[in-house]
Amino acid sequence: MSTLTLISDPQTATALLPEFTLIVGIALLILIPNLGKGTFRLPIPNTNIRIPYLFGGERFAFTSSPRIPGVISVFTLLFSTALALWSQMEEPLSDSNVWCIATTGEAFNSCAGMIEPSLLKIDGFSRLLEIVFYGALMLCGVAMWSRMPATPRFMIHAQVLAGRREDERIAKLLDNRRQVDFHILLLMVALGMSVVVLANDLFVLFIGLELASLSSYVLVAFMKENDEAPEAGMKYFIVGSVASAVGLYGISLLYLWNGNLQISELASSWQAMDSIDPLALAGLAFIVVTIGFKVSAAPFHLAAPDAYSGASSPVAGVLATASKAMGFVVLLRVLVSITMPESGEAFWVPVVGLLAAVTMTWGNFGALSSESPKRMLAYSSVAHAGYLLAAVAALGLNTSREGDHVVAELIVAAMLFHLTVLVLFKLGSFLVLSMLESEGRGSKLEDLYGLAKREPLIATALFIFMLSLAGVPPLSGFLSKLLLVSGIVDATVHNSMTFDDGVIAAIRSLHWVFLLALFVFLNSALSLFYYLRVGWVMFFEDPPTRKRLVYAPFLRITLMLCMVGTLAFGIGPLADHLLTLVSNAAETFFG
Repeated sequence: MSTLTLISDPQTATALLPEFTLIVGIALLILIPNLGKGTFRLPIPNTNIRIPYLFGGERFAFTSSPRIPGVISVFTLLFSTALALWSQMEEPLSDSNVWCIATTGEAFNSCAGMIEPSLLKIDGFSRLLEIVFYGALMLCGVAMWSRMPATPRFMIHAQVLAGRREDERIAKLLDNRRQVDFHILLLMVALGMSVVVLANDLFVLFIGLELASLSSYVLVAFMKENDEAPEAGMKYFIVGSVASAVGLYGISLLYLWNGNLQISELASSWQAMDSIDPLALAGLAFIVVTIGFKVSAAPFHLAAPDAYSGASSPVAGVLATASKAMGFVVLLRVLVSITMPESGEAFWVPVVGLLAAVTMTWGNFGALSSESPKRMLAYSSVAHAGYLLAAVAALGLNTSREGDHVVAELIVAAMLFHLTVLVLFKLGSFLVLSMLESEGRGSKLEDLYGLAKREPLIATALFIFMLSLAGVPPLSGFLSKLLLVSGIVDATVHNSMTFDDGVIAAIRSLHWVFLLALFVFLNSALSLFYYLRVGWVMFFEDPPTRKRLVYAPFLRITLMLCMVGTLAFGIGPLADHLLTLVSNAAETFFG
């Protein structure tokens, strides 16, 4: 039996540098905040000789600072992002940038001809999504810098203890320990998401999915100052655990059917079937149910609004961006990499198409009736999941031009573009709410009243984020939706289509999936109502107070970067560069 020893080969360590960086960051978060004046006594009779080992005891003032854990996690994510980007900078489509990690731990430049089955595959597709994950988590880490108060029990006695040096030291230490816990969980989410996107085996994929999910459940309930957080975290944990159990049962059925969980082996066995085996179909259905929960697709989205409203705004932003991207990676691996036929339409297109239409419509109507900004953004995320599911349905048509994957690559590139820029304007919206949360507001729409009179620049940034979510040109949200709709139209309109026989005949020749493009357009128009409502209350209502928001310089800088990115990736050279990057990633996905 082969064993997995990922550090047995120097090439493996080089290929997995971003992931090893995350592991080092987690180790540093455990080690550095615990550095202190600890000593141990030598076991020599009649002596009291103590040797310092710098671990435990009274903590050093520098390492007990509440800023240290945030600095470690943010710079760990920044360094991992740089390594992931650097690995794909030169010749992103060449074999030198595609690595497969075998069960022996040995790294290969190509998956072709490998004797040992591969557990992980590193290419442009996986690296781009890792950058998306790390970027979203990095923004979350910056938003939580020095913002998180000490433990709630201590906060009750804060005023009584204020002004006494020892109590201030205790407060600082408590704050430091809480920051450590939070940022360790943040890096665990990053590591789990990396495993998911690199996985070339369904069981490895499930391990990464659970590592990210379990950490996110704790993050949702982490801010105990919010009375809703523990309940929201518990609901999210229960629903997520049931979904994970269903998915694991589906994976076990696929293993029972095929005897192997390698994605390439499953794909070969699926193609070899004359008719779909009921056991394989049941396993696939259970896995899709799990994915439906992860991407907040209706009707599996019921825990999402409570989780978003109970979690701190930066964590809710991660759920709406990075977690959603992770779910769609799993969906592409299962539906496209495994079950896509060599020719003809995939059997799951009607189901995914119906799910897309219901999800985007349900999400927008739910957002229309929401009076809480965070719940509104939660339902907005449900709607965006519907837009992406529409693209997946079009992908299932398996449209090819001259035997290539041009149309499929266009659709996957559009999905990657949307998931990338979504981090900017969706997470940026949550960061604005995070500033309001610092003063005990942000849970009601009334808390946004007159924000433009208190903070004109912050209100302008939030309005730009809202317009981008609605898909208003020339913002990046418009370009991403345009690419999604273009991919759907391109997959459903045939080259041979003409109007020689009349408009009615031409329309009848269209595949019904074309209607999903119309659904995206109509739902985007519908979403304008609740997005513009946010702008109206910020600019035309009277504020409850004239006091400015919390200073938070790093958070303000991050917000401005999100606003600039939302504008820059909508039009101009940066948009072209990102389009090139996602196109290369889409090509490696089918490579």
